[in-house]
Amino acid sequence: MVNSMKRCAKGFLLSLCMFSALPLPTRTWDDACKDLALPCLPLVGGLVGAMWWAIAELLKLSGAHTALAAAALALFPFFATGFLHLDGYMDTSDAMLSRRPLEEKLRILKDPHVGAFAAIMLAALFTLQFAACWAVTEKGSHLALLVVVAVVSRCCCSISVLCLSAMPSSSYANMFKQGTGTAHKVFVAVLAVPTVAAACLYAGACGLAVALSAILGYAAAISWTVREFKGISGDLSGFAIVISEICGLTVLAAF
Repeated sequence: MVNSMKRCAKGFLLSLCMFSALPLPTRTWDDACKDLALPCLPLVGGLVGAMWWAIAELLKLSGAHTALAAAALALFPFFATGFLHLDGYMDTSDAMLSRRPLEEKLRILKDPHVGAFAAIMLAALFTLQFAACWAVTEKGSHLALLVVVAVVSRCCCSISVLCLSAMPSSSYANMFKQGTGTAHKVFVAVLAVPTVAAACLYAGACGLAVALSAILGYAAAISWTVREFKGISGDLSGFAIVISEICGLTVLAAF
């Protein structure tokens, strides 16, 4: 039991190093725990979400101007993750919206240059994210659901990467799937179900709607992209996380 807990702790730290830009005393790679990086991703989401919620509460107490508070809330999750998922969102948007054959889409997906579609979709995302955060800040209620959005989006990511076939060219998906099995998927489910239940207990219909919108947003995004690219990759899962979070945030703003 003690060894298992130590291994889980190492897996969480590895996941934190890989999928966040939060300051850590040290960043080390433990190859023996890489199979836990994906299952522990929702825990990283929980930490990022808790900080997101704390910032929202502090801004509410400080009486900061709504526009400034909304901008801070809108940008925080991107800074906290080192723009990792946003990079996947932009790359995938460029490739998907090019409407080219698969080979050309794959080339665009790996192209480091920013295309027109990426810039357009980034502007659309930031506009919606800022507007949703403005509404959430103005109302100032159910702010703890920001944690739910961050956790649920990453639970969906972990399950999809563990269950779906990886693109042959995706080192990310292929590497982190090695050594995983049913226990890893069950671990993610154990994190997801109580999170959704807590959202319902905390905010009733609003909590359920926010959690479901994040799940459905991820499912729609990943099913669309996986169908187009014949497999899953880091960029595609990053794209889906961003879509999931903006869906959850928009529903929270609407309540």
